[in-house]
Amino acid sequence: MYDLGTRRQALALVAQGQSLNSVSKRTGISRSALRDWQRRLEPHPRLNGQSLPCPRCRPVPGAPENTAAYAYLLGLYLGDGCISDHPRGGHHLRIACTDAWPGLIQACRKAILAVRPEGSVCVLQKRGCVAVTSYGRHWKCLFPQHGPGKKHERPIVLEPWQQRIVDAHPWEFVRGLIHSDGCRIVNWTTRVVRGEKKRYEYVRYFFTNVSDDIRRLCTDTLDGLGVEWRHCTRAGKPYNISVARRDSVALMELHVGPKH
Repeated sequence: MYDLGTRRQALALVAQGQSLNSVSKRTGISRSALRDWQRRLEPHPRLNGQSLPCPRCRPVPGAPENTAAYAYLLGLYLGDGCISDHPRGGHHLRIACTDAWPGLIQACRKAILAVRPEGSVCVLQKRGCVAVTSYGRHWKCLFPQHGPGKKHERPIVLEPWQQRIVDAHPWEFVRGLIHSDGCRIVNWTTRVVRGEKKRYEYVRYFFTNVSDDIRRLCTDTLDGLGVEWRHCTRAGKPYNISVARRDSVALMELHVGPKH
């Protein structure tokens, strides 16, 4: 048996982005116990009258209150997210995040709670990654791109209200896309200057997604921001978007930055 303080301390480590597996090893508490404590101790939408109406289910449908957080979460969802039905009703939103980026896991968790602050979030350990997961009855309302099959096998088009959010918060949307299906790398080359070989390093950003529609959402948004990009075809497949021009990289460094 563990007292309430011990439970909250263990959950605080999870909230910081640590996986259930690592917290279990650090504290000696089983992962199943940690999962159970998350369900019991985190806020639930039906407790204390905190349930908020779905902005899309109102008589006059609207947008989530925190539109900046939604733009970021939309980028994450289009890259590495999915929605699944719960056997007893409602849905699970899951965003896959690599173990190597605890800051990304925490940012994802914060975005979910900012969009649906009355909900709860748990971090489920998978092989090589975690699934940042939230249960709710309205995730399909908030992400109408959900559908059967893989995203690249069906049309992905933003609703007008979603496009207005992306137009208002384009960098948050791009950050979500890069944090899910993108990367920041440092390339290098050598040049001979005055007879001496010197090494030069330069930063590049990539966004990789099989869906033509999702790549187009990315490039259309980059165009609106004045970021120059180009297709980077590999093995005959144009799945990669590259940002390498110095001025454009400087903008990406300022507004997106490396994962951590």
